[in-house]
Amino acid sequence: MSRLSRSRAIRWGALVLAAVAVAVVVVVLVRGGSDEAAAARSSDPEWCTPGTPRTALCPHSKVFDAKEYVVHGDAFTCANFASQADAQAVLRADPDDPNHLDDGGGVACRGLPGPRDTKPVAGIAQHFTCGPGDTRSALCPQPKRSFDARYFLRYGNDAYDCPDFASQADAQAVLRFAPADPNHLDGDKNGIACPDLPRPKDVKPVRRGTP
Repeated sequence: MSRLSRSRAIRWGALVLAAVAVAVVVVVLVRGGSDEAAAARSSDPEWCTPGTPRTALCPHSKVFDAKEYVVHGDAFTCANFASQADAQAVLRADPDDPNHLDDGGGVACRGLPGPRDTKPVAGIAQHFTCGPGDTRSALCPQPKRSFDARYFLRYGNDAYDCPDFASQADAQAVLRFAPADPNHLDGDKNGIACPDLPRPKDVKPVRRGTP
């Protein structure tokens, strides 16, 4: 190999090593930044000292006592809770619901983020009274009652389950109105919502995806 060729090879080798070093630095910085961002998202603000109860202001604290929310009368709203499951725990602690968290049928604050607990609190649904304008649902199943699919999409997340509907056709109407299926009514992703619900049925598949 000539002296010129050897010089070029050394130069190219140095360039390759420099490029690899820069790439490694970039990866480390990006990964470190994303790790820091993730840590920031999973940590509470500085005013949330250790032992501060979990709330919407301190959503990552592990300290939560549902009983603390039912001894002051109507003192709290859904906005005070970090998650729907926390609000549900409060409703479960006192089904008399002094904070008026129940959205109907024993499920509290459906619009809150996860984690979720949408298993109805026993006994509340039996005391639910259907108003004249309430849409048809499992709580108000009368066939002649009007049905509005938008009612079950008002929170834009997984707020309702199959047992909330009076019939399979009603659940299918919601899936047809919003094929993106924010309520996860079509678990098999075959375009048919809640197949085990009672009649009337509508088993014409909905083309899944965004409308």
